[in-house]
Amino acid sequence: MDRSPALLLLLALGLCCPGIHGQSLGVKVTSPSDITQLQVGQRLELECQTGKDTGAFWIRQDKRGTLHFIVFINSMSRATFSSGQRSPQRFEARKNNTIYQLVVKSFTPQDEGTYFCTMIFTQMLFFSPGQPAFLPVTTTVAPTTHGPTPKHGITEDPNLKTPDPDRGTQEDLEYFCLVFLWVPLAGLCLLLLQLLAITIVLCR
Repeated sequence: MDRSPALLLLLALGLCCPGIHGQSLGVKVTSPSDITQLQVGQRLELECQTGKDTGAFWIRQDKRGTLHFIVFINSMSRATFSSGQRSPQRFEARKNNTIYQLVVKSFTPQDEGTYFCTMIFTQMLFFSPGQPAFLPVTTTVAPTTHGPTPKHGITEDPNLKTPDPDRGTQEDLEYFCLVFLWVPLAGLCLLLLQLLAITIVLCR
């Protein structure tokens, strides 16, 4: 679907001939209702209603804005494709009264674009409104990263501190003094009290 002499002829007519202003009077393109949900391999049928039996061109404009000539269907229903073949493998073209049909047999990404139907009548070039035909855009969702889960319902005691090792050593020393110093001393005092009591009793 590259540039062809027919497409160059159309552009030359648009630049050189008077009365050619790319008008859209009387030319209308109809498409299937599911054209917004095109899938790869789907059959796409477009119709161009001109109201005139003078022949029609099908042109595709790609995403970069480049025009590609597809086919010219004359008033005798003869189709001339860009490749010079009468019936290429990818397209079908036919005429029914003043309706010119274009069929994309198996839609592919390289068929995406805006399709136009054009006709020449009384030295004027008429363009149809563009018919977009694009595959649905697939978006990939980036994986979400979750931060640490906040703790709910748990309050930390601000007075709670890490045990001090020096404090533990001090407690051990106090316990040592209690066992090995104060206990014998208390026992000695108790013994002295008993001796004093016995002495008092004997002295009477």
